[in-house]
Amino acid sequence: MVNPDRRRRSTARRPSRAQGAAPRPARPAPAEPRLDGPVLELDVERIAHGGVAVARHEGRVVFVADAIPGERVRARVTDTGKAKFWRAETLEVLDASPDRREHPWAEAGVDRAPEHRAGGAEFGHIAMARQRDLKREVLVDALARFGGVEQAVEVEAVDPVLAPGADPELGTGWRTRLRLQVDAEGRVGPYAARSHRVVPVASVPLAVPELAHLAPLDERFAGARSVDLVAPSLGNPWVVVDTGEATRGGRTQRIEEQVGDRVFRLDRGGFWQVHRGAAATLSAAVQDLVDDERFDPRAANHDLYGGVGLLAAAIGDRFGDTVRITSVESDARATEHAGTNLADWVGARAVTGRVDRYLDELAAAASPSERERLRAATIVLDPPRSGAGRQVVERLAALAPRQLVYVACDPVALARDVGIFAEHGYRLDAVRAFDLFPNTHHVEAVARLTAIV
Repeated sequence: MVNPDRRRRSTARRPSRAQGAAPRPARPAPAEPRLDGPVLELDVERIAHGGVAVARHEGRVVFVADAIPGERVRARVTDTGKAKFWRAETLEVLDASPDRREHPWAEAGVDRAPEHRAGGAEFGHIAMARQRDLKREVLVDALARFGGVEQAVEVEAVDPVLAPGADPELGTGWRTRLRLQVDAEGRVGPYAARSHRVVPVASVPLAVPELAHLAPLDERFAGARSVDLVAPSLGNPWVVVDTGEATRGGRTQRIEEQVGDRVFRLDRGGFWQVHRGAAATLSAAVQDLVDDERFDPRAANHDLYGGVGLLAAAIGDRFGDTVRITSVESDARATEHAGTNLADWVGARAVTGRVDRYLDELAAAASPSERERLRAATIVLDPPRSGAGRQVVERLAALAPRQLVYVACDPVALARDVGIFAEHGYRLDAVRAFDLFPNTHHVEAVARLTAIV
């Protein structure tokens, strides 16, 4: 299974994570790991951001994959390109953690040679409770180091009731979107971990059952680039073979996703949360973290990086049909869908534009009365993996909204933005975190920041 790279991109946001974005341009292939590096015995100390563990060899940091803090492992060095650290892959576990388990995806297990291990399930060898604890450690450490705040956080498991077919003890059966790569010989499979080498597999257990059954793992697709599988909550699943530009138009086929009693329309090739329970979980978390006493339904409320309107709708459902809210999204197709999805609220609108440019224009054109409404506003933002960034944070802070609810899929990016907000008079009030990507290192967080009066 491919890494749930939450699509994320630049501050301009897109193509991507946005609910309804166009396909990303291909990324440069990473350097292939060495297969002849030295083999070391390492004592694993702690987990690092990115899903690898930290060990030391003769004073040098070694980032080692497929290990758990507290273990002793034999690992092959695969990258010596940096003076301050090396990278390594676990070959054998000499002293196992009590939290080590058999990987639920056989093709990703440590008993396979590293170059043949399927990528996208880098925490699968760890018991579920310990996975969440390690994610918590990374988030808490990032907030302290980069945000300057000590914040207690727990990573919450997503209620399996929200994700039919999921196994909460194995962390399987949750992916509703899956991309399989196709190699030069037409073979189908995920990339090997930290590589662009296609690994043929016999199963895709992180996928929801309807996709796992449809995945064409034993077929050949000569000349194709990838095979995308999509299982919307309403309607039939899709299997789409991408052969290049001739197939791009098919990505605009409309599909529907249901969250509670509400139905959202989006393009088949657009972004929607990968875990079947994620959209409902994040909608509820955003509703929960908005401070009622600070919320003004008539203020100039915004949903930035708004995609097809999922979180703007959550605000509307929470506070009623008098809510004013503007969804801002750079992808025109997503904005078109957002306009339809938010039609229940007279005061809702959807704007196509880059967030940074939109905020510049807003600041330049706002009348004194509109600036008052902005100061009374609640701003929801769900930026790319790289975070909102200094420019957007400073533009927001200059508008002085009353509260912000920040949805983040990268702990370090969130923490850095929290630190920048703090420079401009905002404090972190609360954080909730969710395990929306079981068996991977990814964690989703929702934070509330308020202006210090």
